[in-house]
Amino acid sequence: MSQSSVHPSAHVDPSAEIGDGVSIGPFAVIGPQVVVGDGCEIGASAQVQSHTTLGRNNRVFPHACIGFEPQDLKYEGEDVYLEVGDGNHFREFCTVHRGTGFGGGVTRIGSDNLFMAYSHVAHDCQVGDRTVFVNNATLAGHVEVGDDATIGAVSAVHQFCRVGRHAYIGGYSVVTMDALPFVKTVGMKAACYGLNSIGLRRKGFSPETRKLLRRATRILLQSGLNTAQALERIRGDVGTDDPEVAYLVEFVESSERGVVKAAPGARGQRGGESEAAGD
Repeated sequence: MSQSSVHPSAHVDPSAEIGDGVSIGPFAVIGPQVVVGDGCEIGASAQVQSHTTLGRNNRVFPHACIGFEPQDLKYEGEDVYLEVGDGNHFREFCTVHRGTGFGGGVTRIGSDNLFMAYSHVAHDCQVGDRTVFVNNATLAGHVEVGDDATIGAVSAVHQFCRVGRHAYIGGYSVVTMDALPFVKTVGMKAACYGLNSIGLRRKGFSPETRKLLRRATRILLQSGLNTAQALERIRGDVGTDDPEVAYLVEFVESSERGVVKAAPGARGQRGGESEAAGD
């Protein structure tokens, strides 16, 4: 633990590996088989539990609980893991759980993500880079969240759902099917509010790509065609030469739960949500 600062009241398991320049605050707990990368900061009374690997320059704020065993009744104590990249912020009372043996065994968090207070990432989730989880945002087990997505305050994503890249999930939303990339999905009965134009502009998307995505999402969401027909029209009218449009089409085609594509106020299948592409 050279060049690191460990408060005398903190507990660090002898099997833990602590990198250089790490700060561990008072009453913090570092469990067995934990790896804490260089430059990490573990706040007062925070806990990083067993079989968790933190990359470089992560900040775990006071009372956050990272790497506890999954909240799943089928878990029987098998070795399961949490892998975290670099530069993440886990704010106060955030919780992130390890995987399950039947679900792949690993929960993965990418880099440069912000998990605000009381947010929760359940077992076997796969979270990309540069995401934002606003206060009390919650993922059930086995959820995939793409790069640059935002999960709004007090929102919940159902197990086995996917949230696409650059998706925006509004506050107090309940997402029970896949949330489209590049699109604003909002509501207790989730509906689509069009392209996340402001977010895409802030992320540096070119005007041409934004125009193509707007055309593609209008066909998907407003044409009245079923999902398979809409994808075929996107291929013909918009094309898939642009990689972001190609990703949108692939995301919808690969959906196993179907995608949310209802208009605000619509009362369609499963509370206004849409069928899978193959249905």
